[in-house]
Amino acid sequence: MKILAATDGSKFGRWAVEWSAQIPFLVKPTIRVLHVVDVAGLRAPFMVQPIIVGTERYIQAEVKRLEEHARITKQEVEAWLKESGFKGTVIVERGAVAETIMRQAKRGVQLLVIGSRGLDALDRFMLGSVSNHAIHHAPCSVLVVKEAPRPVRRILLAVDGSAASEKAVKFLMRHVNPTPDGPTPDGPDHEPVSVLVTHVMPFLKYPELREAGKRLAQRYEEKVAKAGFQVEEAMRLGKPASEILTQAKRWKADLIVTGAKGLGAIGRALLGSVSTRVVQHASCSVLVVR
Repeated sequence: MKILAATDGSKFGRWAVEWSAQIPFLVKPTIRVLHVVDVAGLRAPFMVQPIIVGTERYIQAEVKRLEEHARITKQEVEAWLKESGFKGTVIVERGAVAETIMRQAKRGVQLLVIGSRGLDALDRFMLGSVSNHAIHHAPCSVLVVKEAPRPVRRILLAVDGSAASEKAVKFLMRHVNPTPDGPTPDGPDHEPVSVLVTHVMPFLKYPELREAGKRLAQRYEEKVAKAGFQVEEAMRLGKPASEILTQAKRWKADLIVTGAKGLGAIGRALLGSVSTRVVQHASCSVLVVR
């Protein structure tokens, strides 16, 4: 698997890179780490003639600071790649952050890993908008990192029977090792990965639809169990995003995995909003499979 990890040098950016080593992939991935220097973003729209308004020397000083920050970030990531034994490269590009990340994501990447926040209050807004842009427009699956890296042993898999759900299940079965090596903080080596298959249905008066939903969840449960994962099933009634978030917190999930879109034109809009809300409000990291 080829991974693109975007970093700005903040702790969330570092976590994005380091999370690539925490997911128990069946095959060790190749990582391309991208740091973007957005020089144009330094000039507010009203500063068409920065020399006249007397800000150019401050802008040039800030450009130098950003370039030095990029150099240090590149060195730190290269050292981490060497220490962790991952094959990969670190590249620094100039341009608009979102557009540059999307352009790199089109170059044979299967997974984009990005932090949910950045360096300061303004960066949190900007990087938050970048991660939101990524889950809607990236050509590949997107992992939005919310916390410091930790071993992934408890995965909540949100399904609804759509093609997107099938892709999420296939991603899990094809790329994640159900019995990874290595110790965990509170368990022995080779602790298997547990998957909570969660299917949320709206409140309905028709029991046959509930039965259909239950059969759907059981079908996914059997698939995932057959791949070697320890599986639990949770079918719930209510609002999908709220129930997914509640189950993830209650179950202490390390990672939420969900599809990018749902059933049909209306379903795509609804599940699209569900995945967006889950990414925005989850306390753990979220993988949106495309």
